Order: sequence, then structure tokens, then C-alpha cells
Amino acid sequence: MAEPGSLAFYPLLYIAWADGELAAEELDMLLRHLRVAGLPEGTLAEWLDPDAPPPADRLVHLLSTVRRRAAEVLPERRRSLTELGIAIAEADGEHPTREEREAILRIEEALGLGGADAVATLFDPIRPIAPLPVVPTRFDQEAMARFIDGAAPGTRRRVRELLAHPHFRHVSGMSTSDYRAQVTAWCRMLADEGLGALGYPAEYGGGGDSAGFVATFETLAFFDLSLLTKFGVQFGLFGGSIYQLGSRRHHRKYLKDVGTLELAGCFAMSETLHGSNVYDIETTAVFEPDTRELVVHTPVPGARKDYIGNAARDGRLATVFAQLEVDGEGRGVHAILVPIRDEHGAPMPGVTIEDCGEKLGLNGVDNGRLLFDQVRVPSENLLDRFGSIDGEGAYRSSIASPARRFFTMLGTLVGGRVAVGSAALSATKVALAIAVRYGARRRQFGPPGEPERVLLDYPSHQRRLLPRLATTYALNFALHDLQAQHLAAESAESAESAESGASGSADRRRVEAIAAGLKAYATWHASDTIQTCREACGGRGYLAHNRFAALKADTDVFTTFEGDNTVLMQLVAKDLLTGFRQQFGDLGALGMARFAAERARRAVADRNPIVSRKTSEAHLRDPEFQDALLVARCSDLVLSLARRIRHRTASGMTSFDALTACQHHALTAARAHVEREILRSTIAAEARTPTSGVAEWLERLRCLYALGAIERDAAWFLEQGYLDPPKSKAIRKMVTALCAEIRPQAIPLVDAFDVPRFCLEGSIGL
Repeated sequence: MAEPGSLAFYPLLYIAWADGELAAEELDMLLRHLRVAGLPEGTLAEWLDPDAPPPADRLVHLLSTVRRRAAEVLPERRRSLTELGIAIAEADGEHPTREEREAILRIEEALGLGGADAVATLFDPIRPIAPLPVVPTRFDQEAMARFIDGAAPGTRRRVRELLAHPHFRHVSGMSTSDYRAQVTAWCRMLADEGLGALGYPAEYGGGGDSAGFVATFETLAFFDLSLLTKFGVQFGLFGGSIYQLGSRRHHRKYLKDVGTLELAGCFAMSETLHGSNVYDIETTAVFEPDTRELVVHTPVPGARKDYIGNAARDGRLATVFAQLEVDGEGRGVHAILVPIRDEHGAPMPGVTIEDCGEKLGLNGVDNGRLLFDQVRVPSENLLDRFGSIDGEGAYRSSIASPARRFFTMLGTLVGGRVAVGSAALSATKVALAIAVRYGARRRQFGPPGEPERVLLDYPSHQRRLLPRLATTYALNFALHDLQAQHLAAESAESAESAESGASGSADRRRVEAIAAGLKAYATWHASDTIQTCREACGGRGYLAHNRFAALKADTDVFTTFEGDNTVLMQLVAKDLLTGFRQQFGDLGALGMARFAAERARRAVADRNPIVSRKTSEAHLRDPEFQDALLVARCSDLVLSLARRIRHRTASGMTSFDALTACQHHALTAARAHVEREILRSTIAAEARTPTSGVAEWLERLRCLYALGAIERDAAWFLEQGYLDPPKSKAIRKMVTALCAEIRPQAIPLVDAFDVPRFCLEGSIGL
């Protein structure tokens, strides 16, 4: 390649071939440009023969030639392959013509090889290793941690200190049997510290601290979810059923032993063929007046009590939900205490116990199946807060309607859903703490000659993790608000008012509905976030010691226990329709017209904060705008859902079938309602923050949560005219910008979760 005019092509030719074999079309294009420039093809054309690409040794020689000659070229002339080639030619005494320069430039552009990056690959510089930058925390991290921790801070601190004890350590490779024994031992240690009975009244050996019990449950989820589940089954579900559904004689007889774990028990509600449909369970409890006994029976195999925690190994007494029959008349679902093992651990007569065996996760919990063959228990074992059998064998209840009595009874057990949602969020915090910390130090790729970039500096990585971080903060406030509402409702309801039906009040129903929605939303969020965090940590996230395996497996069932999430969201939708009827009458045209008019009046009164074309940063970050948009979405979806149901019922369809036909619409409306409730809790939390520094970062997180929710549903907002395309694009850009704003403080924000260090030992989260 010694012929004149060829030197300027050296850099371009090397990069073109080194990138891979050139296609015949690309080679033809190169030859055309050479001919247009009037350059002799000669030897240069040999490099452009598609049937004989240059061998590796010729390319290596060409590269060494370019590097040697480029050493004489000033750095400012290395900005592109064209500039470098011309500079090399000029240094050798050649002066390419204007046509030659244009030909080289056109070839460079046509092959997409322009810019400094292409030039940098010629020199293969050694990539330096730079220390990670130290970014100061820009808010009071301790104040943030205290603020998001919620109620009962002393109890949370105490649980963290207990879990730091060497007894609470995982031993890898344990068998299922040994793991179950370890979890039971851990649970007994917690009971010995009084944490199991924390929510029971002091007169029954408890601590009288319901908020402390919920805080204990929430904190345990940082550690081991099998322990969490065992703890919840024993003290929350089993003990809670005795406390909430029984009378004082049951409390006096059982609660102290339940709280100390002297009496291990089960909560036997779900049946093989009736998972979420408790109203139609088939287990029977028939009252025999001659013996004053209840005969508990499993009439068909599908009525066996299935997936019952504590049943396979430890449980001695079970709260069994069954169809009560008194004097030949069905009285609906009631709860009866049924002994399932004797003091030596053997099954009681008529009780069959089966082990569910290995599960996807939570293998430290002894889930089992229970079948009853005409098992007799005293009628005093009926948990009779809402329905009793008097001395003459007659059934008595202050709630006349069996359906209302059933839902009142289940309403008292809503605390389980509150706790599960909170525990799922704690597991989510662990996953985010690991992934964000790892992403802030794991390097990968970068411009030639510069240090590799840390993962969290890439916008795509920020987009994966930081909106989920914002949602976790938002859910934290919503769940703590729910806890406060639930505890307030419990304390406001005395036994007398509950027996008169007061527990069916509007406040109680609202708590039940939002508990259902938040449990579903939080557990879905946990599954999604934990999986995303695992992927964000690459192969390292797949190693068991980095916790994602256990977090994924153990939280997966959270989406279905304490109520299948899809079923729970349908309950939310039904509650929305009930609220619609109560406020605007039935689902007739007049009620809907009133609803639409009220919504229009409210929009005018609020000076129309939505404004589909406004795109300023101040407007997009305005909580009034964000709230108004989520309110409008929920209102519109409820109105259109009501219209669809009315249309079907007017055509003769039953209400059940009408709602079923609109199921997808109902679930969408329910999710919109939950997201609106979460935003309102976040706005309220932001307003009561203790320091301006904390408030500043909560404002960013609130904006990212709200705008992220709007972005995900942009198609609906565009279809309904609430956004126009430029505003939708502005929201998308703002989400990306917020991720960049939050990124420097991502580590302090996950550190504020205060995940105990021992829960992350040996993982990439430290």
C-alpha cells in the first residue's frame, strides 16, 4: 500500500475490517467513493475484495503502522478517523485533495465509524481503575430512619438486638426437618421474651401492645421469613382467632399458653377445593344436644383443611372453620377449637394429619393437611363472640343475617392482611438495600481509556431500581397509616359494640377494603422488585448467600396467602361500587349523572389542576396535579365500571355475573384506587416530616412514585384526554430526570431502611 493517496485510508480500513467482515454492499460503496474521488484502485482495491478479506497478520501490521505514524499527530487531530488519516498522510508529505477528503468522510459516515470512540479503539489504552467517589449524605439519615420506621420504635430496636444474638444464625445445608426444628426454637426464644403475647391483654399474660406486635412482625421479616410465618401463624392467626372470635372464658383458658408457646396451634380455614371462598367451605360441625358436643367432620376429600401452618409437626390445637348446624338448621361458618394431637404428639382419635412436604419456599414452616372423622369436642369449644349455643341448646346471635355475621367475623381477622403487606415490604427493603449498594460499586463498561462506570450511573439501571425504591417508600407510609387505622378501629370497638353489629361500620369496612388492596399491591410489588433486584445483580444475585434465592422463594406465597391478590382486588372493586351507591344512589342513570356532575364541579372548583398541555417542571412535580390525575383516573374507572354493570343487569344478568363479566375493568379500577391511596399517604407524610432535608428527598421520591404510576398508565390517560402526547413525553423525561436526581443519595436512602447488618452478612449488600 505504498501508492500515493492510500495512507489517509489506513485508519478507516483497519477499523472497518477489525469490526468484522464487510458486506459486499459495503465494499461496493467503498469502491464507488474511491472512483468518485479519482483515486487509483490498485493495491487499495485489494483490501476491498469481498472474496479475499485481509488476513489477521496484515491487519495487525496495518494497526502497528497506524499507531507508529499517529504518534507524530497532535491529540486535537485525533477526533475522527478522517482527521487522523489526513494528519498521518500530511505528516508523510501527502496532501489529500478536497475530493479525497470528502470521499474518506463519506465512507466514515456511511460505515457509521465517526467520532472519537472509533479513534480510541486504535490505541487500546490501559483502562485506569479509579476509586469510588465519596458522596456526602445530604439529609439527616437517622431522622429519616426514625421517620420511616413508624410506631413502636423501642420494640423494633429490641427485636433487632435479639436477632443479633448468635442463636439467630443460619446454618447452610440443613434438612427440612432440622430447619423446622430450628425455626420452632427461634419462635420459642421470641415467646420467652414476651414478643408472642405482645398483642394480648395484660390480664391474659400479654403486653397489651398491638402496635408493638405489628412492629415485631415487620422487623422479623428482615431476617428469616419461615420464622416470620411461624410466628404469625402461632401468635397472630391462631392466638388472634381465640382473642378476636372467642369470649373471656376462651381468653382465660388459652391465651397465656398460646403466648408462651406452651400450646402450639393452627389456623385451619382453607380447604383444598375452597381456598379463598371461605363462605362455602364444606367441613361441618353438628351440635348434638344430648351430649352437648360438636361433631366436626370432613365430608368429602376436597373439604380437608389444606396448607395449614403448624399442622405437620407442632400444632396441638386448631381453630377449625366449619359450617355450624344447630337443631338441623345451618348457621353458617363458625370457628371451633379442635384438639389435633395429644400431649405426646400423637394424632387425636378421628384426626388424620398429613405433611404437605417440600414447598417452593418457607420450608422452615410445617404446613400440613387435616381431616376429621366425626371428631367430638365440647360445645364450649365454639368461639362464640358472634354466635353461641345457650344452655338449652338453642343458637343465639346478635347479628341476624348469616352473611353479615360471616363478614363481621372475618373482618376481625383483617390484621393478618395488614401484617403480611408490611412484612412483604420489609423483604423488599432487604432486596433493594442489596441491589442498590451493589449497583453503586459494581463497575462495567465505559469509554476507552476511562475507568469503567458503576452500574448505578447508567440511566437504565436507575430506571430499574429507583422507581421501585420510591414505591417502597410510598408503600411504607401507606401501610403505616393502615396500621394506625386498624389499631384505632380495634381499640374503638368494645366487645359489647361488636356483638351488636358495630364492627360492620363504614370505618371498619373501609379499613378492610384498603387492607385488602394494600396487601395485594405490596406483595405484588415485593415479587416484582425482588426479581428485578436479582437481575440487577447479575450472576452474583443468583448465589444463595446473597439472599435473593430465599427472598424470591419465601415471598412468592405472600401473593396468595391471607387472600389471593386477585380476589382481594375484587373486594376493593366491590367496596368502590358500594361507596358509589351510598353517595350517588343506585347504579341508575340518575345516580351516574349526579356522579359525573359532582366530578365536573370538583374539577372546576380545583381550577382544573390536570391541564393536559402544561409541561413545566413545577407543574409536573406539584402534588395537587399528581393527586388530581390519580383521582380522575379512579373516578372515571368506577363510573364506567358502574355503567357496564348496570347495562348488563338491565339486560337480565345477575349482579355476580355482571361483575364477573367486567372483572378486568374492576381490577383496573381497584389498582387505581390503591395507587391513589398510597399517594395521599405519601403526601401527608411529606407534610409532617421532621426536617426540611428529609422533606426535600421525600418530595423527590413522592414525585417519582406518582409520575411513575402515571407513566405506566400513559395509554389510558392519553385515550381519555387527560394528557396530550407532549405532556406524556414530558412526564417520561421527568421520571428519568428524577432518577438522576435521586441516584447520588440512593445508598443513604436504602441505609435509612435500617436493615440490620447481620441480615446482610456474607452478601454483596455489605
